[in-house]
Amino acid sequence: MNRAVRIRLILMNFLQWAVWGAYLTSMGSYLVSVGLAEKIGLFYAMQGVVSIFMPAIIGIIADKYIPAQKLLGLCHLVAGAAMVAAGYYGLAAGTDVSFGILFPLYAVSVAFYMPTIALSNSVAFKVLLRNGYDTVRDFPPVRVFGTVGFICSMLFVNFMTDGNGIQFQHTYNQFFVSGAIGFVLFLYCMTLPDCPVNRQAETQSVADIFGAKAFSLFKDRGMATFFIFSMLLGVALQITNGFANPFISHFKDVPEYADTWGARNANALISISQMSETLGILLIPVAMRFLGIKKVMLVAMIAWVFRFGLFGLGNPGDGVWMFILSMIVYGVAFDFFNISGALYVEQRSSDGIKSSAQGLFMLMTNGIGATVGTLSAQAVVNHFVYNAEVPDWSTAWYVFAAYALVVAILFAICFRNPGKGPYSKVA
Repeated sequence: MNRAVRIRLILMNFLQWAVWGAYLTSMGSYLVSVGLAEKIGLFYAMQGVVSIFMPAIIGIIADKYIPAQKLLGLCHLVAGAAMVAAGYYGLAAGTDVSFGILFPLYAVSVAFYMPTIALSNSVAFKVLLRNGYDTVRDFPPVRVFGTVGFICSMLFVNFMTDGNGIQFQHTYNQFFVSGAIGFVLFLYCMTLPDCPVNRQAETQSVADIFGAKAFSLFKDRGMATFFIFSMLLGVALQITNGFANPFISHFKDVPEYADTWGARNANALISISQMSETLGILLIPVAMRFLGIKKVMLVAMIAWVFRFGLFGLGNPGDGVWMFILSMIVYGVAFDFFNISGALYVEQRSSDGIKSSAQGLFMLMTNGIGATVGTLSAQAVVNHFVYNAEVPDWSTAWYVFAAYALVVAILFAICFRNPGKGPYSKVA
């Protein structure tokens, strides 16, 4: 077997996630600096909105018309161009940034970036299979380098400064970094092994394309309950991506904490979350074996309570340990929910609708849930921080923690535990 193939896919994954890491956790800080603090939720909600339809459309094109590796590159070319345009606009506008100009440029970029997450996985699966690899065994070691790329990109925009000594995490330069990586990935994708299209593939109906068949799973009470709570917990997924950096960075304006390392290096501090995520993945097989899906999901929900609550209690000075602990529990909060949930859907759905069922899970969590969550979180932050006479970040985080706790309690009461082993399939 060709080991060079794995190295090439590792580099693809590294660049794929580095594109996102350049701005995902730091864009909120830039928006605050240009007077768009009250619009942060809209920027992050757009990721959920485009995730509802763009991956399905791009997936069809990759299956029947354009080889997946080339379409992956073309998507990154468009996304990168829009992101660079956003950077140039930020450079030209200075602090007089118009939401009506910046937001559409960003929206175009994420509309073409979000489908590449699934598309890059598809390329990896096809290339591994054609070279005799076992995707179950060999894909995770490849995919983990995506998280490494994300972390490296975060750290780069954290420590890199412009001519005025301002870190990229607080300026439009993060958009340039993301766009530049996207251009590199476009060129790299053109050299990847071919993933032939299947022009004879059966044409699907519009309903099938968007996974309508999977809604039959709602006939089963257990699955219906699971999907509803997936949406409710999905509300929490993007909150810290949008608001953690502005929150930690605001301590630079508090004399007591102005010179602390944490206040000045928010993105580096947040990167511990992604490091924890890689460890959380390793715990899932053991947790699923000994706890079962209900307890694993419940642990994830409780972890979100601590994730938010520790932000409310901590500070970058003598309370920085609470920030660090919040970053560590993120790995459990995110992975135990997303990966164990995907495994539950895989085991509970019949063969004919497995892909659609996974699409429905993503729709409920990263689509509807995350969109509602970021918009709702913006309203909370506006009330307690940006529109308040005395900004009160702690109360905002406590509100998020209380929400996660209520969801956890309701889940513990309403969700029936199917057991620790394979779950019965439903049509």
